[in-house]
Amino acid sequence: MGGGTSPELVAAVSAAGGLGIQAASGRSPEDVGRLAAAIRALTDRPFGLNLLLFLSPDESVDGVLAQRPPVFSTAWPREDQDLKTLFGRAHGAGCTVMHMVATLPDAEKAAAAGADVIVAQGTEGGGHVGTIGTAVLVRMVARAVSPLPVLAAGGIADGAGLAAMLALGAEGVLLGTRFLATPEAPIPDAFKQEIVDSDGHDTLLTDVNDIAQDMHWPGAWSRVSRNRFVERWQGRANELRRERTAVARGLAEARQQGDVEEAVLYTGQTSGLIDEILPAAVVVEEIVKEAEEILGGRLPGLVS
Repeated sequence: MGGGTSPELVAAVSAAGGLGIQAASGRSPEDVGRLAAAIRALTDRPFGLNLLLFLSPDESVDGVLAQRPPVFSTAWPREDQDLKTLFGRAHGAGCTVMHMVATLPDAEKAAAAGADVIVAQGTEGGGHVGTIGTAVLVRMVARAVSPLPVLAAGGIADGAGLAAMLALGAEGVLLGTRFLATPEAPIPDAFKQEIVDSDGHDTLLTDVNDIAQDMHWPGAWSRVSRNRFVERWQGRANELRRERTAVARGLAEARQQGDVEEAVLYTGQTSGLIDEILPAAVVVEEIVKEAEEILGGRLPGLVS
């Protein structure tokens, strides 16, 4: 979730029985230490620290592992990165390794490298994603890496989604967009309201935001809210590269001002399932309650 995470959000999710994960990419070891300390001051429950591997030099990895988080969460490695050595270091620091993938080959590679948990992220999710739907990817990955536990991500925002992913072989789910629409998420209120107001049909896959910010993700597209900024630059990559500095500055200003039409809002198709801003703990509780009702009530009645 990148800039959508905070110690308050992480602690609220973990305290409610989930696993809160704090983004640590692009932060100094000192900043990571302060974030971890803030989380631990708010909850004694397990939490995770996440790194986007293609953006993370050795000092970033060192800074995260120095905090010995219960869960070391990773995603989007470069093709030449040595995952086996990295995961071994994390295990040596006492961490459980959770690695996100967007393809079956990447899941198999992560499993062979020693990941403890695989997150299979479908294209419905917000932010940087692949091109395969969650239901298909989760089922393929669950079969391929068994008995390793698999978490499903992308297109899930409620208990029905959790129940469906359990039926496909996942052990649980990882949510992003749903937790953006919470009081604890450190994003402008206008962005949260945009998610609530969405019918889920107003996102698209693009790379204009990455071009504008001079980011080169390894094999990913971005799912973002369709707005004036995206419409203005879609299909104009060469011009965007030429004007990148000014455009990037405008993006930063728009985000600070909460301008939903001129900033990038990474949001998934699940925005169509989100109808109100709720505390993170309530989100966890309601998802679990709904899933239990479906699994224990409706589904058994379908079997004669």
